[in-house]
Amino acid sequence: MELGYYLHKVGTTFGVGSDASTSSDAARLLRAAPTEIGHLVPAGYLVEGSPGRGNAAVCPWVSFFDPDETTTATRGMYLVYLLAEDRKTFALSLNQGVTEITKALGARDARHRLAAQATAIREALPTAATAGLDNTIDLGGQSGLPRSYEAGNILATTYEIAALPDEQTLRADLSRMINLYQDALAVREEVRQTTRDTIVTVVEQPPTQSQEILLHFAPKSDEEYVQIVTARRLRKSRSHETLVHQYGTYLREQGVEVGTNVHPRDLVIIKNGVHWLSEAKFIRRGNATGAVREALGQLATYAFCLYPADSQPHKMALFSEPVGDVYVNLLEHHGIAAVWRTDQGWAGSPSAVSAGLA
Repeated sequence: MELGYYLHKVGTTFGVGSDASTSSDAARLLRAAPTEIGHLVPAGYLVEGSPGRGNAAVCPWVSFFDPDETTTATRGMYLVYLLAEDRKTFALSLNQGVTEITKALGARDARHRLAAQATAIREALPTAATAGLDNTIDLGGQSGLPRSYEAGNILATTYEIAALPDEQTLRADLSRMINLYQDALAVREEVRQTTRDTIVTVVEQPPTQSQEILLHFAPKSDEEYVQIVTARRLRKSRSHETLVHQYGTYLREQGVEVGTNVHPRDLVIIKNGVHWLSEAKFIRRGNATGAVREALGQLATYAFCLYPADSQPHKMALFSEPVGDVYVNLLEHHGIAAVWRTDQGWAGSPSAVSAGLA
């Protein structure tokens, strides 16, 4: 189905107020979003349309999730079409999950924090990437979730349903916002590291005590940012697992012993009798800083906690793309080999190449 037809159909047939229904044709069309318009976003993205649960939503929506960030509109950052209360406009918004932070802080404080985070991310994005987009959205006058969606908006473009652009423009706008989504994810992590009390982080529920020191060794001052702890299981991202699988397959094809189930280590490699401890990091749009820092910290932690002092492993950091000469030299300085994926295969730092790992 064409995107313009889909938006027009939902916008003109989803009822207002007491006329809205979660069993109407428009509601069924919203739920069918993965089938109807899922082909317009990158493979692997999750698409979900919601007319509301139980009662009809004041602002029905269709969301697009990068599963490495979130799989639900309750947390994280995502892209969403929000139908306004009066059904006259659709806002294509780069937005933030509001449900979990609202439960933790209350609606008023949550909106304040979401708005502050949105501003910080927006101001850190390149001007060219944000040109012509709106800093605010207007979903109507009703209180509740619509006000939180407005607070969580980072950047958006709004369409009059009665005068939607042509199909080519709608698709180009969606593609642009998807690229902006990825840029914003990378920028958010930079802002987290440099701006006090701005980024609201939703983290996984800590594991059992026996695992906690290994899985959550990321000491930060409690003044740096707020952590909202929610009950959900720790999961590796799909891109992360793909990276581990691809590199592990490459090593096995070279006759190298590889283990990927030695929790919490990503990869344990045995080559020519030498034991290598490897940590894999998926980099978002060139944002190598956070990935390198995490790899340094985790490799040092795992080596210290999991291996005897007189039997330390060699260490290697695996990346989804090049991290640059400065970071390669930094890793080598700390005795860590680096390997990264290229179009031609697997490249690496001098120690990685010397060891036959790249």
